[in-house]
Amino acid sequence: MAISETMRRIITEEKDGRSCALIDGAPASVLGEEQGDAVLAEIWSAALDPQSLLHGEDTLAGATPTLEPEPGSVKVRWFTVPPDDPSVSDADKDALAEFAFALAGASHARVDTSRHPMMHKTDTLDVIVCVKGAVTLLLDDGEARGLKPGDVVIQRATNHAWVNEGDETAILVAVLMNAG
Repeated sequence: MAISETMRRIITEEKDGRSCALIDGAPASVLGEEQGDAVLAEIWSAALDPQSLLHGEDTLAGATPTLEPEPGSVKVRWFTVPPDDPSVSDADKDALAEFAFALAGASHARVDTSRHPMMHKTDTLDVIVCVKGAVTLLLDDGEARGLKPGDVVIQRATNHAWVNEGDETAILVAVLMNAG
């Protein structure tokens, strides 16, 4: 079943001094769902100012998913990392990565892909939580292997990639902040 059909997002707001749900439904948008297991689902995006807490609107409704939040904003997303397929050539992996980053408006983020085609760097502080499966975080120098459900990564504007060497699609939740 597709993530757009199984994932639920609930966004709260306050009306007349009382809390209520502004949104209770599917993700705002999903990128890559029709291509297979590599999926990015947009949950929420807002400016990092007090007024953004007060206004009730779906900040991502109808928007095309982008890799980074706008300067001075935060973005929350759910993304998957499918198992690595050794039958896919390095050239094809690079072409797929190039396509995926272009689709998310982030070709500029691929600053050094010499270690892995999905390596990228954004000017954001990211908090990433593994919720299902296992992944490896690749860095220019070194890696963190065996990240499992409950593990948290604080990604501080460095070049990185996520690799799944297992046989189950991994699911991660990310909060990206752009102090811009």
